[in-house]
Amino acid sequence: MDRLQRMAVFVAVAEEESFSAAARRLGMSPPAVTRAITALEGRLGVRLLNRTTRFVRATEAGRRYLDDARRILAEVDEADDVAAGIHGEPRGHLGITAPVLFGKMFVMPGIVEFLQRHPGIQVSALFLDRVVNLLEEGLDVAIRIGDLPDSSMNALRVAHVRRVVCAAPAYLARHGTPRKPEDLSKHRVVATSAVSATTEWKFVRGGKSCSVRVKPRLTVSTNDAALEAAREGLGVTRLLSYQVATLLATDELKIVLAEFEPPHLPIHVVHREGRHGSAKTRAFVDLMARRLREDAALH
Repeated sequence: MDRLQRMAVFVAVAEEESFSAAARRLGMSPPAVTRAITALEGRLGVRLLNRTTRFVRATEAGRRYLDDARRILAEVDEADDVAAGIHGEPRGHLGITAPVLFGKMFVMPGIVEFLQRHPGIQVSALFLDRVVNLLEEGLDVAIRIGDLPDSSMNALRVAHVRRVVCAAPAYLARHGTPRKPEDLSKHRVVATSAVSATTEWKFVRGGKSCSVRVKPRLTVSTNDAALEAAREGLGVTRLLSYQVATLLATDELKIVLAEFEPPHLPIHVVHREGRHGSAKTRAFVDLMARRLREDAALH
């Protein structure tokens, strides 16, 4: 067994935290996995894993080696893909992340199309309403909403959305329509911590930024819960335009304070590929960029 093979065995054991689980993942026998780790530790002269009868955990040196091993193995896979040619058939595993509701509405249909086109691909999708570190989570592609911090990642801008304030027509008929941001103090507010942990809503008036502190009657942890409460007529909520597009089209919700909306939020497809990029990542980024650019709800 060569050095790269032993490195791959170590990564599997460290990630599975089990010799037997790593053996099943790699299609090897448990004794062969044990011999590979023993040989690797012997060559390096350092213990990489702590073993007990209950668990296997990477040591401090093992955790550092794990990060390097993942990177090296990914670069080897990338080199193979590049050698196969820019038009090589995508294959292997692809890790993708996106916000929860956006992932359900826009990314999952793209993943399904991608898998139907490329039978040699397996996908893991992580939908969370927080920024996920691609390197730490071992992911390849992220769909991000909002301005991006400085990063070594590659980012392709594909669309934009707006922050909108909306309510059900029945609620507005009973309580009136807010005409300026300060009017929100007179209304029942549904807030979502998935959008912002603060109770300050930002607006733009006369070309200048302003904010209004709201006092929510209801605070929920997910955007779809806020959407449902607003649809049922509980109060006014603030969400992203794509989240309410369907209910706006059916007149179940109406936008208010549109003239005070803050600037658009960009949508990027972010990936951590190198200069050439693997066929699987290039293919998925191209597919998602096309789908998002063509979707009217994202412009």
